[in-house]
Amino acid sequence: MKVTVIGEICEDIFVYGESKRLSPEVPVPVFVPKRSSANKGMAGNVVQNLLAINPSCDVIGFHQSRSIKKTRYVHDKTNHMFLRVDEGEVVENFVMTEHILKRIIESDIVIISDYDKGYLDKHDIRSISSNSKLCILDSKKVLDTYTIKSVRFVKLNETEFQNNKFDDSDISKIIITRGIDGTDYMGNNYPSPKPIQTMDVSGAGDTFTAAFAIKYFETKETKQSIIYANEMASIVVSKRGVATP
Repeated sequence: MKVTVIGEICEDIFVYGESKRLSPEVPVPVFVPKRSSANKGMAGNVVQNLLAINPSCDVIGFHQSRSIKKTRYVHDKTNHMFLRVDEGEVVENFVMTEHILKRIIESDIVIISDYDKGYLDKHDIRSISSNSKLCILDSKKVLDTYTIKSVRFVKLNETEFQNNKFDDSDISKIIITRGIDGTDYMGNNYPSPKPIQTMDVSGAGDTFTAAFAIKYFETKETKQSIIYANEMASIVVSKRGVATP
């Protein structure tokens, strides 16, 4: 299985610590760091999930060169997040080279992981999808109808879905993830397995997209692929940080 992932990548940093007092200057918690962890996020997390779910995948990711960092300061005992600091939000534009185009054409699956940081515009998405055998779009953008029609599936969370307008003809393309309320598709809801404890929802959408893509390529069956993706996402939300199943 040859998979190509295109979109912005970041470094997800989690700083775990404790807070036992308020600052004397202003009434805010004083955070004392104890340990930290880091991993690839956004499109990079999609790649890591693909490899975790199917280690035999031939996966390549194309992303921006400028660094994006997301640093979360988290209470170690309760996993409560005090603050998230984002750096490097503006990135350069995607350029379709002959090498990238060749890889897209050869791929069984192309996942566009568009975090709307400026790397991909609607013309890039259409160009990528028009050369793909199976293209799945996970986007934070407000999408136009031509972009929606150019891909096989669009994965959106509930807020992203509400920010967009869709034609009735697009209904077979739209997959809406709703966290613990499962996933909606074609007017049906597919419940999510409830983990014993939801520790962290960071990156769960990336896991869903990766799992859905692999299962759909294998089965060509949407319902079965959504159920499987729900199961994989339910595993990662029971772990701390941005995790893989």
